[in-house]
Amino acid sequence: MAAQRGIGLIFLVVVAGLVVGSLLGEILGSLLPAGRAQDLISRGPTIGLTPPVTVDLRFLAMTFGLSLKINLMGVLGIVLAAVTLRRL
Repeated sequence: MAAQRGIGLIFLVVVAGLVVGSLLGEILGSLLPAGRAQDLISRGPTIGLTPPVTVDLRFLAMTFGLSLKINLMGVLGIVLAAVTLRRL
């Protein structure tokens, strides 16, 4: 059954899990009082191009940037999405 799934579906489910998990982490982090529990849930490393890269060709300027903020709830969202995909 796993061979029938496309890479696009797998990518979509993992990204959806990351987005939903990170959103829940930010919401729960704002509801908790300041302290270690809030830091554990809502903070994490930011991975990506910082600052964004700009290519200026005089007639066209392009800016490329990508950053990914990972927190504990985002990782749990990915795990939940993987379990959900496995059951489909």
